[in-house]
Amino acid sequence: MGFELTAKQKEQRDLAASAARHILAFGGSRSGKTFGFCRCVAIRALLSPNSRHLIARLHNIDVRQSVLMDTWPTMMRLCFPGIKGEVNRSDQIYRFPHGAEVWFGGLDDKERVEKILGKEYATIYVNESSQVSFDTINVLRTRLAQKVKRSTGGHLPLKAYYDLNPVGRRHWSYLEFVAGVRPETGDINRNFKGAFLQMNPVDNPNLPEEYLEELQNLPERAKQRFLEGNYLSEVPGTLWPIESLASTRVSEVPELRRIVVAIDPSGSNGVGGDAQGIIVAGKGVNGEAYVLEDLSCRLSPSGWARRAVEAYHRWGADCIIAETNFGGAMVESLIRSEDPLVKFKPVHASRGKHIRAEPVAALYEPNEKHGPRAHHVGTFADLEDQLSSFTTEGYQGAGSPDRADALVWALTELMLGDTPAAGMLVKKRYRAA
Repeated sequence: MGFELTAKQKEQRDLAASAARHILAFGGSRSGKTFGFCRCVAIRALLSPNSRHLIARLHNIDVRQSVLMDTWPTMMRLCFPGIKGEVNRSDQIYRFPHGAEVWFGGLDDKERVEKILGKEYATIYVNESSQVSFDTINVLRTRLAQKVKRSTGGHLPLKAYYDLNPVGRRHWSYLEFVAGVRPETGDINRNFKGAFLQMNPVDNPNLPEEYLEELQNLPERAKQRFLEGNYLSEVPGTLWPIESLASTRVSEVPELRRIVVAIDPSGSNGVGGDAQGIIVAGKGVNGEAYVLEDLSCRLSPSGWARRAVEAYHRWGADCIIAETNFGGAMVESLIRSEDPLVKFKPVHASRGKHIRAEPVAALYEPNEKHGPRAHHVGTFADLEDQLSSFTTEGYQGAGSPDRADALVWALTELMLGDTPAAGMLVKKRYRAA
């Protein structure tokens, strides 16, 4: 039996071929959005010799590894097995036999962006566009300008495709496509030639049932995004808007000057009660912070202490930081019982949680001088769910913000506390799983 698109991918194909110039596919994880749009780009390239098409993502390493080296060749093998194109991995260009090209580019690579913006395209596809700013989208749209002829006659209409796991309703994609307004002003935009559809993992029969079960176990807000594929309503006054968290995500980090393991303990015995927040974070030689791992758990006191010490050694951390408001000397004693030589720093909360969180949240906000100074290496769904529930009035989520508290302690130590000694480098590069 040959390859066949899912019912939703057929709907995506038909919408992509409609009169709309801009097409958005939003929805949950692994729903087939990327595969479907890659196929649409390939069809357009096959229809128009010597045409040029762009597939872009925020980070070059992501578009290279996830699309150029994975989804694209899989799609070509399944959908167009008779086409023998050539891949230039250095330039990141796929060339069809009749001269059409598909360029793959990251928008975080200055040299590559300059090269991308120096060309015109008949198609532009922005993958994972939740991470891309509206200003960048508008710049890319100025390059949607190549006039090419179809082999069957007539001109190939210009098209732009976008996909994402939906974030907050203040994101430009929701405002422009769903609400029908200009993202920059909120005015009704009757001239925008756009259309959208929702695609979710339940629409993809190729996924294992176990994967859907895992998505069912996500925290509610993460489940809404990655399983139900819904745009999220912001918690009023949130310190960490969902789209801001998405825009700070990276796949790798520079050399690290300092690494800490931060703990927000709890009185739980591992059976019930609150979890223990354990966050590993580092400060790069560029002066920016990177959240490396979320090891939060619900274990016995000896269990979470062992987990923290193991992380300390695995990452080559400089110290373990732990809040001692309710544990006092017992917290340090638990850590020392696992390794008496661990460098330990107790911290004491003298202000409310949201007061401590505000200066840390400010590290995630870009300004006119620089971009965000805090980044997440990969996705931390549970942690980000808690962060988005922190507001100027306090924590609005369910339970205790254990993960978020640990993150606040870690980034306070790295970015807002004492300046670390110069020359303390970790001679490694870390990549997201």
